[in-house]
Amino acid sequence: MHSGNNWGGSFEIINGAESTTEDERSRNMEWDRGALHSQQHYHNLDETQQSWLLYPQETKKKKYVDLGCIVCSTKAFKWTLYSLLIAFVVIALPTIIAKTLPKHKSHPPPPDNYTIALHKALLFFNAQKSGKLPKNNGIPWRGDSGLQDGNDTDFKGGLVGGYYDAGDNVKFHFPMAFTMTMLSWSLIEYNHKYEAIGEYSHMRDLIKWGTDYLLLTFNSSATRIDKIYCQVGGSLNGSTTPDDHYCWERPEDMDYRRPSIFVTAGPDLAGEMAAALAAASIVFRDNDAYSKRLVKAAATVFAFAREPGRRRTYSQGQPYIEPFYNSTGYFDEYMWGATWLYYATGNVSYISLATNPGIPKNSKAFYMIPDLSVLSWDNKLPAAMLLLTRYRIFLSPGYPYEDMLQMYHNVTDLTMCSYLQQFHVFNWTKGGMIQLNHGKPQPLQFVANAAFLASLFVDYLNATGVPGFNCGPTFVSLNDLRSFATSQLIAQLDLINLGISALIQIDYILGKNPMNMSYIVGYGTKFPRNVHHRGASIPHDNKRYSCTGGWKWRDSRNPNPNTITGAMVGGPDRFDNFHDVRTNFNYTEPTLAGNAGLVAALVSLTSSGGIGIDKNAIFSAVPPLYPQSPPPPPPWKP
Repeated sequence: MHSGNNWGGSFEIINGAESTTEDERSRNMEWDRGALHSQQHYHNLDETQQSWLLYPQETKKKKYVDLGCIVCSTKAFKWTLYSLLIAFVVIALPTIIAKTLPKHKSHPPPPDNYTIALHKALLFFNAQKSGKLPKNNGIPWRGDSGLQDGNDTDFKGGLVGGYYDAGDNVKFHFPMAFTMTMLSWSLIEYNHKYEAIGEYSHMRDLIKWGTDYLLLTFNSSATRIDKIYCQVGGSLNGSTTPDDHYCWERPEDMDYRRPSIFVTAGPDLAGEMAAALAAASIVFRDNDAYSKRLVKAAATVFAFAREPGRRRTYSQGQPYIEPFYNSTGYFDEYMWGATWLYYATGNVSYISLATNPGIPKNSKAFYMIPDLSVLSWDNKLPAAMLLLTRYRIFLSPGYPYEDMLQMYHNVTDLTMCSYLQQFHVFNWTKGGMIQLNHGKPQPLQFVANAAFLASLFVDYLNATGVPGFNCGPTFVSLNDLRSFATSQLIAQLDLINLGISALIQIDYILGKNPMNMSYIVGYGTKFPRNVHHRGASIPHDNKRYSCTGGWKWRDSRNPNPNTITGAMVGGPDRFDNFHDVRTNFNYTEPTLAGNAGLVAALVSLTSSGGIGIDKNAIFSAVPPLYPQSPPPPPPWKP
């Protein structure tokens, strides 16, 4: 027996005894000694310790926090607070500190040379404005002028406004219209660049100043017209009567007769005006009323150009025009104007005309005459064919236009080939300038125009992933063509693949030439100081100088008292020599058309506002070329 038996009864084990029942067998089992030892140890525990073993331990109650709409445990609430505190320290606190610290904005990359020159080149147009000038014109030595222009016309409001053409005070509408077309074209293709460099609104203002004036030169509200005013002011060769050439006066002081000249025929003038108004209508698509007004006027003036009884050049028999802006034909303006009207309206009659075989036949577009590959205020063929090549490259209209468009494309390729020195189409000066006008005076306007066409053609091909084009058996890479464009704005360059001179020389114009001078006034440190320009050469001193009283400023050897920033002068001779003499206009006179080509070339080459063109803006009015897919059928209803 075990004296530690607290339960009563005997722990005696009966060995060998036979139990007859299950109960007896269970009571007679042999006990585990370890268990017995535990029982003995348990007997030695005090009452409290025994209660721990005999009774289950009570679970500790959880505490809760009542937040009103939510009840959560204290532990979860604490962890949430800790998490929020950590998030504040890790995320919110650094953000607050960063916001309160002084900001150091990263400076954008400096503009490239082309952008700097572009800013200046646009200011030239501000200096050429006629009429009542806006307060923000930005040229302190210019004021209101030509407020009596057009008083001798039967048009209400006269012919106030527009731009003076060059260093004189004449308003030639033919090159003025070409200028507006070129500015609009460059803005349509490179609007993102103009926006990036802060010149987008300025460009639109310049274009509208010109198109507002062109709308005054004919009855733009009519559907049919019988005359167009083509010029205000002018001069007769050898005249000693006070006029725009005999006199040397600021435009603000003009006191001589300025006749308004009109024509009753002139497809060239009318075609160019139609192109200018149609191109501008695309620029102003966001101004629906003005855009529609421009389109209507463009259609009216182009209808005048197409009338059979009016098909002779506008300058024919015009002594005030022929010596200065004589037109050599008008079929190029038919192609040019019709193309812009198609892009502006989507009317297929215009693209049908532009691709009519009679147009290239009469304009000799396929004759491969070198002079016809040179874009100017007189010859629009290379530009018109490039515009139509654009249509083929991006829209592929197919039949019935494809055959003619392919021919335009082929001629455009050959035009680009002619600009490359290795093919010996044009002569080049030793300093690296291509002689597109065969060594005649004022070469830079032709150089700038060709630079624009070449650079734009490169962007067209880049946009379609085409690496180059063929000049006969020779493959010309786009790098070669782009290099030409830049060199003519630098000098002769060896090109990457072919070792040819670069395409049309913007860098030559900017100063990389044998004279080591910029031909853009105000750009660089060395540029023309004696520009042939009445307003720039006469002091702005509140004194009025008479017709002949201004001659002393014309003949002075002192630099101009007023800087006509951005003006591109006529340029050097065929030996790369330049004479900075005010009375020698062949070297030192700027023109509207010349600066328009310069602006277009510069914006095509600058990288400050990105690269490439806007492929689609010009086609926004062009209808779908193929039938649209039919709408899906309505959902089936049982």
